[in-house]
Amino acid sequence: MKLQTVICTILLPLVFSACNPERVHYTSELKAEMADSKIKRITNADIIETVDDLGGKISAAVEKDLTTQLQKATKPADKTKLCQLKNLPRVKAIAERYDVDIRLLGEGDIQNMKLDIKERDILDAYLYSVKQKQAPISNIQKINDTLFVYNSVVPASNLICKACYGNQETPFAVWHVGFNKREVVRRMNSSVKKKKS
Repeated sequence: MKLQTVICTILLPLVFSACNPERVHYTSELKAEMADSKIKRITNADIIETVDDLGGKISAAVEKDLTTQLQKATKPADKTKLCQLKNLPRVKAIAERYDVDIRLLGEGDIQNMKLDIKERDILDAYLYSVKQKQAPISNIQKINDTLFVYNSVVPASNLICKACYGNQETPFAVWHVGFNKREVVRRMNSSVKKKKS
């Protein structure tokens, strides 16, 4: 009897610790981490294509949302907050869902030293194009080994340019959508899995 009691005393805590829900949660995270670390053949062209596709969809969605909210806003202070992308739950939700950095940039950001030189050069080129009455196309920059930035110019006729950057000599606005390479690869893998199943 005593041997059975000793065995039960030793085994019972082991059984309960095996059913720990944190361990299950950790296991799924571990599986995702292991899947990310598997060697896959993904080219830069594949990543650029995915960033271009997602960047276009994200910038179109947030542009539509911001335009709608600016049309509803009556107070200048409310418009200023909206232009800073504050009080826009959809923008926050998209940023969290896709793990991206979404910003609205203007002429002043050409001198913003917090931005990479490549992006500041693109902004300068965009400003020149807008002044020449040209329609600039979207652009993707590889900032470093882990960061890609999608830029897209807001059409000059859009309310965003006037409401957010109307005090500039040439009112123009540019979407900045920053992508972490690891998240892009993860999304590519999940879309491949969906197509296979």
